[in-house]
Amino acid sequence: MSKKYGVVVCSNAATDYIEAAQGIRVFRSVIIFGNDEYNDYVDLKADEFYKRCEEDKNNFSHTAYVSRGIMVQTFEEMKEAGYDGAFVITIAATLSGLHNAVKLASNDVEDFDVEVYDSRSLSYPEAKMAIIARDMFEQGASLDEVVKKLDFIRDHNHMIFAVDTLEYLIKNGRLSKAKGAIANLLKIRPMLHIAKDGRVESLETARTSKKARRLMVEKFLEEVEGKNVEAFFINTNNDQGIAEAMEVLKENNYDTSNISVHMLTPVVGAHAGPGTIGLGYIEIEE
Repeated sequence: MSKKYGVVVCSNAATDYIEAAQGIRVFRSVIIFGNDEYNDYVDLKADEFYKRCEEDKNNFSHTAYVSRGIMVQTFEEMKEAGYDGAFVITIAATLSGLHNAVKLASNDVEDFDVEVYDSRSLSYPEAKMAIIARDMFEQGASLDEVVKKLDFIRDHNHMIFAVDTLEYLIKNGRLSKAKGAIANLLKIRPMLHIAKDGRVESLETARTSKKARRLMVEKFLEEVEGKNVEAFFINTNNDQGIAEAMEVLKENNYDTSNISVHMLTPVVGAHAGPGTIGLGYIEIEE
């Protein structure tokens, strides 16, 4: 008989904003503005966060992942609820220490199996993994079956994005100050992507945000040609950027009717900044 696993995901996945993901437990990160701390989504939702970023551009936020005590408390509650174990899906281990922190916290709970899965991603691909895992466990799938399915998603997705400002990447250590200063001086906007190991890397650069978004769409179209994919947008409250990208897709005769749009949680937005837009896909397993 298979063990009964409950699924937990970190707040980088933004499952709070996805109806199909309601009910999945979340390890909530903390957003820090000066001396004020907010639990992601519970105390500070995405629209409020990005509004605050726009109104107070000199007050940059920082983030911290959930405390070890809350992790242990969650595991104990799941144990009391009748689960044999927790299947925890985290943001890419190359981007955060959360993955290892969950492993350490699992040692504090007796007679309860904690499996920690590195999504090597964030945002919607991570959320998709959590939804699939929950559904499969509820249908009686084994741990091995779930991991095999998630491995396919992890290895067959790609996310490309363009930021509207480099300030947040610089302030939060994702881009060196020297590189950032030169890029800002030249008004260069990088097109970034999530690499196979989960790292954020630069693909190309453009002179304006609009040109970076066009490059993003062109790269997406090149990659998905001949593939059966689930396409999606991610953004930090940038409806205009999505509309512009949609138009470029339509110009290239790409069917946009089934592209889903997802908000980036403040925990991710604190690094990417307002105005960020991404376009990605998950290959559909035949």
